[in-house]
Amino acid sequence: MKKIASLFLVSVFAGAITLGAYKLFFEKESYKLVASEQETPFVTTSNLNTSAKGAGINEADFTIAAEKTVNSVVHVKNMTMSSRGPSSIAEFFYGYERQQIPQVGTGSGVIISPDGYIVTNNHVIANSSQLEVVLNNNKSYEADIIGTDPDSDIALLKIDAEEALPYLAFGDSDNARIGEWVLAVGNPFNLTSTVTAGIVSAKARSLSRTGAQSFIQTDAAVNPGNSGGALVNTNGDLIGINTAITSQTGSYIGYAFAVPSNIAKKVVEDIMEFGNVQKGLLGISAANTKSQAAIERGLDQLEGVYIAGVEEESGADDAGLMEGDVIKKIDNMEIGKFSELTGYLSAKRPGDIVQVTLDRDGKSLVKNVTLKKQTSVILPATSFKVKNLSKADIKKFGVSKGVKITDVPESYARYNLVNKVIIALDGDPIDNINDAKERFGQLSRYGRTSFTMINENGEKEHMILQ
Repeated sequence: MKKIASLFLVSVFAGAITLGAYKLFFEKESYKLVASEQETPFVTTSNLNTSAKGAGINEADFTIAAEKTVNSVVHVKNMTMSSRGPSSIAEFFYGYERQQIPQVGTGSGVIISPDGYIVTNNHVIANSSQLEVVLNNNKSYEADIIGTDPDSDIALLKIDAEEALPYLAFGDSDNARIGEWVLAVGNPFNLTSTVTAGIVSAKARSLSRTGAQSFIQTDAAVNPGNSGGALVNTNGDLIGINTAITSQTGSYIGYAFAVPSNIAKKVVEDIMEFGNVQKGLLGISAANTKSQAAIERGLDQLEGVYIAGVEEESGADDAGLMEGDVIKKIDNMEIGKFSELTGYLSAKRPGDIVQVTLDRDGKSLVKNVTLKKQTSVILPATSFKVKNLSKADIKKFGVSKGVKITDVPESYARYNLVNKVIIALDGDPIDNINDAKERFGQLSRYGRTSFTMINENGEKEHMILQ
């Protein structure tokens, strides 16, 4: 026992001697004294001013915006009827009575006037047989559809209430800034008057390959049922109509999209004044900067919109815009991509004049362009791009009515249809693009259809689609 104690004492003395030697001969002082009147040393990492309140959510007050918004957002219930098919082999062979089964879809809407006009998404009310609107106070009303615009996914409804309703006025979505706080208000999963917060993640975001869409992207939580609801800033200004999410699960994963209020406002005003949407078009087609040919030419690195073509007798044609020009600015807005251009023009009407700043072979040019009505459309069922006949077309083809094919999908390329004029569908004359769009929209996917064309030699041709 004495031997163990002796060894322990020797170990302790040896450790103490080793530690003392290290402290005395090797370790250097590395501390700094801070007197009470001195500031703690720090390293500056940014030249930006910091807030006295601290950064982020501590500075934002969402209560005023929420109070102004929740009573103006409604619950939209869409009842549709679907047919029940045969439920057994016996019914399949011996017949059955087809039953209409009611189905209810839900979404949101925003009251935009005290007399009961409501804006929502077109997909919320599509194919409805009956629409019910429930206010935040649980009062329920039957709603009428005033008009729709599938292209922007906006619809206008009307309810007849006994009293003036709380409503939101449209704000200016062009003034929305990336990084600013926003609230999404709606009815996700039938949970009425739900408010979520986030920031503006991006502007002029397109979800299509064409870049024709222009959404506000936000990370405020949006789920099924939020569609048609309000996106507001911290002042309670309506800057968007919540429309879509990008998700692999069907629920929110961080990306939500809203139709900018300037576009929604213009669509609503057009429906109320004209009964349909008046689109003011520039009259250009933009290059697909993601194509291999564009990448080889360096267009994918381009800042602006490269003009790949100019439509005949369009505003762009009249103003002298040319293929190869690059649009850098429109009015006072810098243009970096096609969706920024289309988003800005979506709030314009035929007859409006816009100032276009171009880059042409390294020189900056400014052109005043008068926007014109839509002269070309993509036909349903076939996806042919057609346009109204110009004066030159009427003279060349010897017809005064019809639509000229300007582009076709790859599956139809071998038929040499481009630059031919469709004059009849199933024997009935086609007058213009509106007539053609309506008639082709009525075609069955499984039916057989023929249309009559005039080629550049003035000869009639017939084609059968089945």
